[in-house]
Amino acid sequence: MGEDVASGAPGPVAALRRIAFLLERAREDSYKIKAYRSAAAAILPLGEDEVAARVEAGTLGDVPGIGKSTAAVITAAARGEMPERLAELEAKYAGPLVPGGRELRALLRGDLHAHSDWSDGGSPIEEMAFTALELGHDYLVLTDHSPRLTVAHGLSAARLARQLEVVDAVNDHLAGAFRLLKGIEVDILTDGTLDQSEEMLARLEVRVASVHSKLAMDADAMTRRMITAIANPFTNVLGHCTGRLVTGNRGTRPGSTFDAQAVFEACRDHGVAVEINSRPERRDPPTRLLELARDIGCLFSIDSDAHAPGQLDLLDHGCERAEAAGIDPERIVNTWPVERLLAWAND
Repeated sequence: MGEDVASGAPGPVAALRRIAFLLERAREDSYKIKAYRSAAAAILPLGEDEVAARVEAGTLGDVPGIGKSTAAVITAAARGEMPERLAELEAKYAGPLVPGGRELRALLRGDLHAHSDWSDGGSPIEEMAFTALELGHDYLVLTDHSPRLTVAHGLSAARLARQLEVVDAVNDHLAGAFRLLKGIEVDILTDGTLDQSEEMLARLEVRVASVHSKLAMDADAMTRRMITAIANPFTNVLGHCTGRLVTGNRGTRPGSTFDAQAVFEACRDHGVAVEINSRPERRDPPTRLLELARDIGCLFSIDSDAHAPGQLDLLDHGCERAEAAGIDPERIVNTWPVERLLAWAND
């Protein structure tokens, strides 16, 4: 159910996935998107012959998970036509997300921060991996949340261990065409310790450490908290360092206050990358801090923080900001090939 070679139109599953991708890329409401991904999952096991038969018999609506709008997409695609809904979204959303950063975007080999439906993401692990591959990534680090972030369904050590088996299965299926890397977005607790056992952290390949709680704590205490986490030998990336929100349906939130000079010097000295979080509602670090980290000599990681497959393309936003700040691509760790990335992360 891929592309119809004769017409160039996508097959039904590909059309549904593409619609979902474009809606996610535009950060539309999740309820609009779920119908298309659910419909793709519903028809995938049916096979082309049964889908075609249901199209001609008008019985697509009898399949659980398929509604009127998704049936229209499937019907057009099964007949080798471009679905009207897909054509509309291609025209509206398929272009570059931002005008700048295109050269740097072409240099990125992967993404070190992405979530699946094992924590607070919206799609299965394999869908995140396959979409990253389709976008041209060489690798994607799966970074679901750690246990104390219960609101995001953080992973206990036992659930994380099971997830690692799924990652191995995905990589076996992809047979070297792409690497899904074992990772975590681990909470930085109030005393600066990391919210996962050392045994499990040692089994991972890349670790993003982020503050998610008590963002308004005293600046001196926050500075100590962050530096303690940065000094932990398992920390590779300092995620969305201020925690601010500047726009979006979650509202706005001021960033944490801390001694940025001391924090970024610690990142430099411990070889920890400062994340340039590409979510438009975050724009974290703010430009002033991004330039300070640049001048101090930090490494960087431009990450999507994707919670859905289409959001993996949010990297455009981070690339535009990094390019505007004049950051040398060689200092951006996800421009590196996977072997160099893993050597750095596990030195």
